[in-house]
Amino acid sequence: MSQPARRGRPPSEEAALRILDAAHALLLERGYDRFSVEEVSQRAGVAKTTLYRRWPTKDHLIVTLVTRMQDAVEVVYSGDVRTDLVRYLGQVVAGLDRMRTAGRPDGAHDRSAGLVAEVAAASARHGDVGDAVHLMFARRNAVVLALLDEAKAAGELRADADAETVFDQLAGAVYYRLLITGRPSTPDYLHGLVDSALRGAAAGPRRPDPRGAHS
Repeated sequence: MSQPARRGRPPSEEAALRILDAAHALLLERGYDRFSVEEVSQRAGVAKTTLYRRWPTKDHLIVTLVTRMQDAVEVVYSGDVRTDLVRYLGQVVAGLDRMRTAGRPDGAHDRSAGLVAEVAAASARHGDVGDAVHLMFARRNAVVLALLDEAKAAGELRADADAETVFDQLAGAVYYRLLITGRPSTPDYLHGLVDSALRGAAAGPRRPDPRGAHS
């Protein structure tokens, strides 16, 4: 007599989810420096060989975790692109702050970029990690670019507004403050940043291009 088919996730997928859940908790608790793949395998109840088969180094595992964190941030066009972008950037900054303070007593802040800088360094150490980081951002950025395209289609932004340029202004400023200046991206800062980025892209009469006077 044949055995009934098992329901639910395959064992390999269940193990991967346990690994990622354990790794996420340990990363926030210990930070990058004290993050141990061996302890992740113990907490997840899986053999180290199972973990290393999928993630050969802790850098590979952490990039997967960061991708998972990013995918948890919802991006939806509500009909008000300014509100949507401020909300999205606020969620990104909150996630970056969690990564910045991972493993520090009482979530202590300093000017270090923390885990974000470590991910950037990991992408330079391992070519395949770098490829994964680039793919992670390309996938995530595509969702926000689609939101901006929806705003264009709805008439909130000019039809010729370049969505990639608008997004680069927003993301570039947030990561510059995190990685270079160490200054916080407060709600007031984010509101002003979105206003500034949208000012040149908003639908309505276009301002003359000053370069035209010299052409």
